[in-house]
Amino acid sequence: MPNIKSAKKRVKVSAKKEEMNVLVNSTMKNAIKKTEKEIKAGNKEEASKKLNTAIKAIDKAKSKGLVHKNKAAREKSRLTKLKNEMK
Repeated sequence: MPNIKSAKKRVKVSAKKEEMNVLVNSTMKNAIKKTEKEIKAGNKEEASKKLNTAIKAIDKAKSKGLVHKNKAAREKSRLTKLKNEMK
């Protein structure tokens, strides 16, 4: 454990930031999985809603620096392409 007051604060702040990062990252991954599931099921309307949610989650993760901008673009493009190829 740290002894200096500022080091104690850094431990608290780091833990809080890590918690938020995990939350944003898992939200993004879950949104992507749910979108893929709806696309596989063939539900066009539901897939569109889930795609919008996934894109929002991906953009949030990108803006927080958790995901590289190229990965974010690739994921959004891949999901959109899958949805557009639905029959």
